[in-house]
Amino acid sequence: RATALYGVPTMFIAELDHPRRHEFDLSSLRTGIMAGATCPIEVMRRVIDEMHMGEVQIAYGMTETSPVSLQTGAADDLERRVTSVGRTQPWLQSKVIDSIGTTLARGEIGELCTRGYSVMLGYWDNPKATAESIDAEGWMHTGDLAVMDEQGYVRIVGRSKDMIIRGGENIYPRELEEFFFTHPAVADVQVIGIPCSRYGEEIVAWIRLHPGQTLGEEELREWARARIAHFKVPRHFRFVDEFPMTVTGKVQKFRMREISIEALAGEQGR
Repeated sequence: RATALYGVPTMFIAELDHPRRHEFDLSSLRTGIMAGATCPIEVMRRVIDEMHMGEVQIAYGMTETSPVSLQTGAADDLERRVTSVGRTQPWLQSKVIDSIGTTLARGEIGELCTRGYSVMLGYWDNPKATAESIDAEGWMHTGDLAVMDEQGYVRIVGRSKDMIIRGGENIYPRELEEFFFTHPAVADVQVIGIPCSRYGEEIVAWIRLHPGQTLGEEELREWARARIAHFKVPRHFRFVDEFPMTVTGKVQKFRMREISIEALAGEQGR
């Protein structure tokens, strides 16, 4: 009669789509934490509705911050629990900055930084890497793009290194991933950018479908065109059974980028 369940989003997605899930009684579940990677809004909603985890929380942090810096609370309203990573934990500080280090106003997108007792002393025998991550005032630069609201709730919009610039337009993969999650046939999605001689970068969406579902590339593209700006519609789709992952269940976007570039080069060479 377990009451709490912990895991990264990939684990919860696999559990939701497990072919024998309906044979198990999950009614005793109540709470838990989803963390370790970006938590898709639709997955959070399904965990709450279908796995009875009405008090599930999202935690955000890094190994370098011991690890949690922000977290939602069981008493937070549903919208905040599914769309944000919560507020800064006690005795820690958070801020959102622009490219030159200026603290931004609430509601503006920038890099999330955190400071406090939980921040590591440094990388072992690597002062250069430490100085690149922790500034002179002790702020840990996370590399995540975020926005903080007036109540201190933080929403992660993506990784700064993952942001796609296509024809001068900034495109956040997280936004597109959340969008494709709303398609009833899509179980999981990852969006990346690859080099393009004309636009600088092009969008590639890796799609994993729910068991038993079928969906064509052009069908999905037309569905997207009717709902989002044309420049955000991926040029390429890859339908896969799984994503490249670390042993802890985190998606390796760098490897997906390499595979996509290699595959596209092969297609153009034929």
